[in-house]
Amino acid sequence: MDNSILGIIGLGLMVGGGGAGSAIGLGISGSALLGLVKKKPELLGVGLGLAMPPATQGLYGFVGFVLYQGFVKPDMTMFQAAVVLAAGAAMFFSCMLSAIYQGKVCADGIAATAQGKNVFGVTMMLAAFPEFYAILSLVAAIMMQGLLKL
Repeated sequence: MDNSILGIIGLGLMVGGGGAGSAIGLGISGSALLGLVKKKPELLGVGLGLAMPPATQGLYGFVGFVLYQGFVKPDMTMFQAAVVLAAGAAMFFSCMLSAIYQGKVCADGIAATAQGKNVFGVTMMLAAFPEFYAILSLVAAIMMQGLLKL
């Protein structure tokens, strides 16, 4: 078996998990934003600010893909392929799940805003918690690149 196949799967997991998670999270927060705009159209700007955070996980997945794509070659070792696959799996789960749950946090903040509550700051603070784990998975993937040089 060509070891690069595992590396290619890892690359796909990186970009796919972040992108899918962001799409789902943005769908959740975007749906809440539509409810806010129907009720209070003047709060579109605030609502957009609250709806956007789940977009970042897709970017993290793409950054991971860019950082690792140069390591995936037909002559890579099984160990190197496993590193790329493991980094991809870590980013897949962290980015996908954090974006989905971040979308839920943001949607709740948007719903509270529609009810007249001033929760922008609190919502952004709470939305930062799931974001942290997506960032952590990207940092871990970057650190795992050191294993590719062994």
